[in-house]
Amino acid sequence: MIKSESTPTARDSAATRRKLIDAVGHVLARKGFRAVGVNAVARAAGVDKVLIYRYFGGLPELIRAFASDGDFWPGPEELAGGDISAFLQLPLPERLARLARNYLEAILSRPVTQEIMAWELVERNDITVMLEDIRERSFLAFFARAVPEPPPGVDTQALAAIVGATVNYLVTRSRHTRWFSGIDLASDTGWDRLMSTLEQVCRTLIPS
Repeated sequence: MIKSESTPTARDSAATRRKLIDAVGHVLARKGFRAVGVNAVARAAGVDKVLIYRYFGGLPELIRAFASDGDFWPGPEELAGGDISAFLQLPLPERLARLARNYLEAILSRPVTQEIMAWELVERNDITVMLEDIRERSFLAFFARAVPEPPPGVDTQALAAIVGATVNYLVTRSRHTRWFSGIDLASDTGWDRLMSTLEQVCRTLIPS
């Protein structure tokens, strides 16, 4: 008899995969990249380490699954605000302004991701390289769709890099520091001031 996706076995397999992916984030956020290993991840997930090989083939493949998971990093639909087709119909200045705000909101909603981003500033190894590579490829593929024909005289990719770096730094800093240049990073009002200014930069620099 062929087992369907609704069988307990299928559900258990999916649940175990989810536990292992979540455990990677737990270990990274709590202990940093050097602590990530088969034993540590299996222990955090509460399962036998053999299941890492059964469901993923090994630790590198599990790390890739974690890096590609929507709970860790925003995918194209989230960056587009939920509707990619509608997003692509917006005028370019508004498109980039929305992208900036959507990215900020996505990172603010992911405390585990914030912890991992902080660890990346002080640790470098194969895992950090893998996570960065997957993020870069994902974003560049989406950005190529968002800005298929950059306007002359404006380096939209550099603008996106500056906006992304600003968001990454301020969000990471806000974990331990409340104020930055008089802006309250612990309040929605503070973040809205920052984001409104970034949106204004995008709308001003990009010709309609």
